[in-house]
Amino acid sequence: MTPENPAQPALPLRERKKLRTRQALIDTALDLFGERGFDRVTLDQLCEAVEVSKRTFFRAFTSKEDVAAAPTQDLWTAFLEVLENRPPQGRRLVTLYEEVLVEAIGRMPSEGWAERALASRRLAAVTPSMDAHGLAFCDRVSREAVAVTERRFALDADGEDVAGLRIRLALDMLVSAFHQALATWVAQPSGHTREDLTRRLRAACAELPGALAATAQPRDEAAAS
Repeated sequence: MTPENPAQPALPLRERKKLRTRQALIDTALDLFGERGFDRVTLDQLCEAVEVSKRTFFRAFTSKEDVAAAPTQDLWTAFLEVLENRPPQGRRLVTLYEEVLVEAIGRMPSEGWAERALASRRLAAVTPSMDAHGLAFCDRVSREAVAVTERRFALDADGEDVAGLRIRLALDMLVSAFHQALATWVAQPSGHTREDLTRRLRAACAELPGALAATAQPRDEAAAS
């Protein structure tokens, strides 16, 4: 499902039908994979359950892993869209990325996205092929985010190589903070909302400066001090 954006004009009927079919594939896939196990559901069975052809499936997704990971992939697709249109504000790069991701979370559909994201992450925890798919997707998003940042923003860095390195490190820190926030969000027994995920993301990002400044000492010296 596309992110929420009330300012956008209504889509043509054909596009709305495509989005409804895409959402039906996501919902049905997560239900079937959760009930039977990822490997025990064939693509033919998924398409039959939604009453669509494989050709229709492949217009929306590249694989079973792709449809199963759609909720969080939609989030990072929205991240790139927000980054592309975010006005320069002279803020620290990590802070800029944090604000962009927070806005992207807010664009996710309020109806059902959190539940789908939770089901997707729980499925990924027991499906190795989804982890591999996720790593490849993350790499593509990172490369696109680097390209957008280099094109739209000027960094106070000594040379393009240094600027590129700083961009990639800032992105890696954001992704790491998001993964930590997502892991604790998934692990909690209840309260799986967009708002709680945002709160956990902000809390994780707030610890980044402390993580960079932390000094490692032998435990016996730390206990004595």
